[in-house]
Amino acid sequence: METFIQQLINGLVLGSMYALVALGYTMVYGIINLINFAHGEVLMIGALTSWQVIHVLQDNGLPGWLLLLIALIAAIVVSCALNYSIEKVAYRPLRNAPRLAPLITAMGMSLLLQTLAMVIFQPNVKPYPSLVPVQTFDVGGAVINNMQILILGITAVALAGLMFLVNHTRLGRAMRATAENPRVAALMGVKPDLVISATFVIGAALAALAGVMWAANYGSASHTMGFLPGLKAFTAAVFGGIGNLPGAMVGGLLLGLIESLGAGYIGGLTGGILGSHYQDIFAFLVLIAMLTLRPSGLLGERVADRA
Repeated sequence: METFIQQLINGLVLGSMYALVALGYTMVYGIINLINFAHGEVLMIGALTSWQVIHVLQDNGLPGWLLLLIALIAAIVVSCALNYSIEKVAYRPLRNAPRLAPLITAMGMSLLLQTLAMVIFQPNVKPYPSLVPVQTFDVGGAVINNMQILILGITAVALAGLMFLVNHTRLGRAMRATAENPRVAALMGVKPDLVISATFVIGAALAALAGVMWAANYGSASHTMGFLPGLKAFTAAVFGGIGNLPGAMVGGLLLGLIESLGAGYIGGLTGGILGSHYQDIFAFLVLIAMLTLRPSGLLGERVADRA
C-alpha cells in the first residue's frame, strides 16, 4: 500500500508538470491549428536560464526562496521573449501556408534551440542546487517533501488562473473569438496577431514555470532536458483532447499517474524483465491506444469550425 501511495504522489507531481506544458500545446493548436514542437525547448531554456541566474547570484547571501523566485521570474521573462520571437519570425510568415510547412519549421526550431543552448550553456549536465531546505512528511507510509507540495500548489494556482483568464477576461474572449473566426473577430475590433502572440507568451510562461519546477525537483538541467517532457506533454494534450484546456489538464495528470504507477509495478508484472527505467513506454502506449480507440481524446477535441 505504501508503494501505491508513493507512486500516486510521484505521479501527481509529474502529471502537474506535464499539464502545464500540455496547456501551451493545446492553446496554440486551438487558435491557429499549429503543433509547436519547439515548446519543450522553451521549458529547457527556462530551466537553464534559472540555473544561470542562481549560479551568478548564489554567493550574494540572498535567502534561498528569494533566489529561486528571482530565477523563476528571469526564466519566465526570457522564455516569453523567446516564444514571442519564434511566433513572429518562424510561424507568422507561414500562417497561410500548407500545414506541413509550419510543422517542419517547428521541428527545425526545436533542433536550433537545442543547438544554441548547447553552445551558450555548454553540453554538460548542470546540477541544480536545492535552495529550499527539504522537509519530508509522512502520508500513509509514503513520503512527500515540501518541494513537491510547492509544485502541486503552484500548478493548481496557475491552472486556475489560466481558466479564469480564458473564460472571464477580455483577452480570453478575444482568444475564443480568434479561434472561432479570426477574420470576423478582426471586424469586431479584435487584433488576431496580438491575440496569437499573447497565446504564445502565456504558453511560454507556463513552460518556464514547469521547467524550473522540473529542474528543482530532479536536481539537474541540460540542453536536452526539454525533448522528452515536451513529447510527453504533447501526448497528454492528445490524450485529454487537443484544443481542450480542461482536457490538457486531465491528460497531463492521468499520464503522470499512469507513468508513475507503471514504473512502480512494471518489474513485478514482468517478473523483473523490465525495470522502472522503462517508464517512458507508457506515455507512447497511451498515445497509440488513444489514437486508435478515441482519436478526439478523453474530453473531446475542441477546435472551432472556421467559416
